[in-house]
Amino acid sequence: MTLVAGIDSSTQSCKVIVCDAGTGQIVRRGRASHPEGTSCPPLAWVQAMHAAIVEAGGLNDVAAVAVGGQQHGMVALDAEGNVVRDALLWNDTRSAAAAEDLIAELGGGQAWADAVGVVPVASFTNTKLRWLRDHEPENAARVAAVCLPHDYLTWHLLGADSFDLLTTDRSDASGTGYWSSITNKYRFDLLELAFGRRIALPRVIEPRGIAGTMPNGAVVAAGAGDNAGAAFGLGAQLGDVVMSIGTSGVMTAIAPSPSRDASGTVAGFADATGNYLPLVCTLNAARVLDATARLLGVSHERLSELALSAPAGCDGLVFVPYLEGERTPNLPDATGALHGLRLGNTTPAHLARAAFEGVLCGLADGLDAIIEQGATPRRIFMTGGAAASAAMQGIAPTVLGLPIVVPTPDEYVAIGAARQAAWVLSGAEEPPTWLSSDVQVFEGTVVPSIRARYAEAQPHTINRLP
Repeated sequence: MTLVAGIDSSTQSCKVIVCDAGTGQIVRRGRASHPEGTSCPPLAWVQAMHAAIVEAGGLNDVAAVAVGGQQHGMVALDAEGNVVRDALLWNDTRSAAAAEDLIAELGGGQAWADAVGVVPVASFTNTKLRWLRDHEPENAARVAAVCLPHDYLTWHLLGADSFDLLTTDRSDASGTGYWSSITNKYRFDLLELAFGRRIALPRVIEPRGIAGTMPNGAVVAAGAGDNAGAAFGLGAQLGDVVMSIGTSGVMTAIAPSPSRDASGTVAGFADATGNYLPLVCTLNAARVLDATARLLGVSHERLSELALSAPAGCDGLVFVPYLEGERTPNLPDATGALHGLRLGNTTPAHLARAAFEGVLCGLADGLDAIIEQGATPRRIFMTGGAAASAAMQGIAPTVLGLPIVVPTPDEYVAIGAARQAAWVLSGAEEPPTWLSSDVQVFEGTVVPSIRARYAEAQPHTINRLP
């Protein structure tokens, strides 16, 4: 049996799986936690990776490995390869003003969308570089190279002794703001716009490319950003959509051409195969269900039961769930609201279902934006913690109008990385077809009135936090 390994370095932890390269069957696993917060010392990721590798039985018998990781984080290195400061992660928002400045300096959102496929937001690496330049000039002066979290771990697997070994892939590079998914090239002028000068960047490897070899001879593949890695691990193909309902909500599709959304609603990322990954992110997802369960004083299982006992459309009750503001649409100071309250719909069951419908309507708006960029979805893979909810499974088809495929919960970013390692090892033109996980498919009749009422209510949800 030839073995390959996939590593998922997420915000919270590092997961390692070791698989049969031929079938994808997982033979062993390991996991280690990361520090909490929106910034992190990158060496903590290296330590967690090695701990997870040990728990997974080591990599001495593994023929190839790849790393999937959280996107966008800024890892700044000095000329000796030392970390200049803690990495700013994707969820660190201190660079929000820098994003606005960069948009204005290039001439607006359309200029950015045409240049690199994305419009700057605080998540992206270029905004973090601008923040570093403006707020920590002494640290900025020391920076000789910048890379992403998955790049940094790949570099350490290869020995981390030269910037020549720094590599990345299309999917992760497409979230920096200075690599174009449209031309597949770095835009050094945009790097200089953000940081003020040119610094070393990782070499971008094609999906079947090789970053190098580990001391034990194992081949190291390009790796991927987490969203691309998960889609690849799920086996998503053109026409497939992946909807993740976790702390945030993510709607992304496999598309044949790059996106150019001037509004910035759709981020025009690349995927892990040579296609594209238009992506929309919402802030309010599973935590809305947590809050609703807490408000009603029930468990998540009971919340699901209540929601399924109420009629579709909740007899006119609409929950616009902007409990943490919202990113899509860009309403950071908005608050949540209930609309259409009547005596007949002020029941726990109606409120429970309205919470599910509200989360799904926000994601459906994201799907519409992706379709406007040229995607033609045929089915939706639903993942994340809320995907296991019977109410989410039953209600999603009535809102989204497409078959909902729910795979067995697993570490799909790590599986995607392992599948990429197996692909590189095989030398084949197409990635290996691994054993499919067990899936459930949920279908139902779309109820147009749900989204119609939400569309009427949403523009009125513009309350400001005190």
